[in-house]
Amino acid sequence: MRTVSVTGVGMTPFGKHETSVKSLAVAACRDALADAGQPKIDAVYVGNFMGGQLAGQEILGSMLVSELGLGPVPAAKMEGACASGGIAFRQAYHMVAAGLYDTVLVVGVEKMTHAATSQVTHAINAAMDNDSNEGVSGLTFPGFFGVVANRYMYETGAEKKHLAMVAQKNRNYAVNNPKAQFRKPASLDEIMQARMVTDPLGLFDCSPISDGAAAVVITAGDKGINVLASAQASGPPLMQEIPDLLRIGAIEEAGRQAYEQAGLGPEDVDVVEIHDCFSMTEILATEALGFCAKGTGWQAVEQGLTGHGGKVPVNTSGGLLSRGHPIGATGLSQIVQIVSQLRGSAPNQVERARIGLAQNLGGTGAFATVHIFAGKGGLA
Repeated sequence: MRTVSVTGVGMTPFGKHETSVKSLAVAACRDALADAGQPKIDAVYVGNFMGGQLAGQEILGSMLVSELGLGPVPAAKMEGACASGGIAFRQAYHMVAAGLYDTVLVVGVEKMTHAATSQVTHAINAAMDNDSNEGVSGLTFPGFFGVVANRYMYETGAEKKHLAMVAQKNRNYAVNNPKAQFRKPASLDEIMQARMVTDPLGLFDCSPISDGAAAVVITAGDKGINVLASAQASGPPLMQEIPDLLRIGAIEEAGRQAYEQAGLGPEDVDVVEIHDCFSMTEILATEALGFCAKGTGWQAVEQGLTGHGGKVPVNTSGGLLSRGHPIGATGLSQIVQIVSQLRGSAPNQVERARIGLAQNLGGTGAFATVHIFAGKGGLA
């Protein structure tokens, strides 16, 4: 397997855009290509979940190849619910590592805000096993993670305020991120008193409907930010089949694989982007990835261990909760933030960040990807 590095990144602001899904993707791709020095591209991979349902647009790979003038290079779209971007990056990484391509453009994109909330909810629910009694019952993602949050609080002693602390931490980070959807500060009391979505999750505990795109260029060799590990695992898509609601098995397994590939452990990681589709999910993911023991993620937040000056800063971009969550773009936007951190040019820069980790989740734990990156001298 060849060494692979990220040499270019690009990203649109996340939020509401009065433009097409194609235009968003093209903008992020052009920025990434310019950042990489306009290399010759051998293939294009696209992460997208709802282009057909919400934007009425498929064949995004071919459209981008044509719009960007890349010639007859192959292109493909990857779908894995909210992990679509992470999966697209992983497929491109392996193609370069195996020697099939030298340089690949990867982009994630989603256009959601133009559709009614009910339509978006229906589209998102396609990421559940609807050929089941859970589908018939109308279980939604907020409903699932609300159940998980209630169980977590019952078993650990955590309280709603600890969920609010996650949301506030990520909002504080987003305030300094010019690409984030929500940049207005929010007090803990405001977050606690916000409209309830599903008990105990309030408005700030849930990631928003967003538009946006993020792109990276990866190439063979040690020419940028090195990719040390690329891992993926699957988990049950039904709540009734999950052995332990307070463990996301796919994250644990993908994390285990990634640490093994990189020859590192959680103690070696300097900065993390985690898939906080809900505040509860961030807490579970920090535990699954070994940054704190099972059942203690809420204490880590309370003690400031997941912020600057703590054990490991988590979601310095603002996370899905405040950076925004255009589903297909999320996995790539996490990687853009980690690469920027390791370059020393990120919003909310972590001092002397050398090793970064990005974890992308799909469904209620149906898919998970974990990627580990190293800046120059990261393994010295």
